[in-house]
Amino acid sequence: MPLSTSTVRRTPEPQTDLMLRSEATSPVRPLTVMMVIPSLEAGAADAGVAELVGILARAGHHPIVVSRGGRLEAEIAASGGEFISADVASKNPIVMMRNAFMLRRLARERRCDVIHAHSRAPAWSAYLAARLTGIAFVTSWYKGFREQNTLKRLYNSVMARGDRVIAVSDQLAELVHQRYGTPWERIVVVPTSVDCLAFDPAAIDSARIDAVRRHWGVGPDTKVILVVGRMTRRKGHHLMVLAARRLKDLGLTDFMCVFAGEDQGGTRYAGELWDLVLASDTTDVVRLVGALDDLPAAYAAATVAVSAAIQAEGLQRAILEAQAMARPVVVSELGAGPDVVLSPPAVADDLMTGLRVAAGDDAALAAALIRLFTMPEPVRAQIGRRGRAWVLSHFNAATVSDTALRLYADIADRRKAC
Repeated sequence: MPLSTSTVRRTPEPQTDLMLRSEATSPVRPLTVMMVIPSLEAGAADAGVAELVGILARAGHHPIVVSRGGRLEAEIAASGGEFISADVASKNPIVMMRNAFMLRRLARERRCDVIHAHSRAPAWSAYLAARLTGIAFVTSWYKGFREQNTLKRLYNSVMARGDRVIAVSDQLAELVHQRYGTPWERIVVVPTSVDCLAFDPAAIDSARIDAVRRHWGVGPDTKVILVVGRMTRRKGHHLMVLAARRLKDLGLTDFMCVFAGEDQGGTRYAGELWDLVLASDTTDVVRLVGALDDLPAAYAAATVAVSAAIQAEGLQRAILEAQAMARPVVVSELGAGPDVVLSPPAVADDLMTGLRVAAGDDAALAAALIRLFTMPEPVRAQIGRRGRAWVLSHFNAATVSDTALRLYADIADRRKAC
């Protein structure tokens, strides 16, 4: 069983390939894969679905996306996917049951080989539909869900009930196994890929970098700390503000912390975050700039990228993109695992691509930033180059595509054999 026995490492080792080791296999016929997700906006799961649609369609398969839709609908269509609009985001038990029968009907009509759930609410409907039809059921974990009580644990558990459970990182694979006892042979690590042509520092000219810095209102010598991600508490933006206050207290003035993410001012957390900026007197070193039009240039304009996540994030596309752009990164232990960022003490200093700190520790975050800022520029540049090489070798589109296709072919074949 090459697909299931070598997918997840029991003890992650940063310099070991996290991909499946078996030889690629080609299905004897095109597959129809139905993917179910609440929306198609800007989240990690939404982007993951769009990526999988392209992978499947390019290989001659038929991907179907069932969702209430969003701004990625056009990308789904352009990639060759079929979009079906449905309110699968509802947590109402009656609606979820109704959706289960709707998905069962669609699965039979389209002769689906796999039903793939990318979020909890639609996963319950998809799970029931798969069991009613005998179709293979797959789930994807993009982050670690909080489990405040027994009911929440039960609600989350559907994501561990797949015939195959996909985790986007070794860190999340470990979490699924530890929480639910999911057998290792059912867990598959399929990481996010990065467009290393778009995110290539050699492709970004100085005019694009200057334009980004002007937009942020920072000078050419200002050190930029870039935080990319939606304004949600679990991503730990508030810790970065507290760390910025510590940097000021240490006498640093030539830095700017840039928060680049959607929902600027549109959520309670965004409002609380700005209140903290005002209360901590960091308005001079913090910018909330909203979504970015030229993300590669933003990374190129940054000195370091940060993820201060306080909840298990799995594999953040932003951290991969930053490393692809040859930028050092600082992440919390929940922001990225050792399979994503090579950091001491797991590796020697001359192998590091960034630094990892304890989640929730703004003092440790500030200390890590001081360490990077005080390094000579050639040393920081070398860290960045290693980061790009790491991403190119482990998270390139071709390798991820091969992994995903073999997964779908294997699970469909096994289900038919049952």
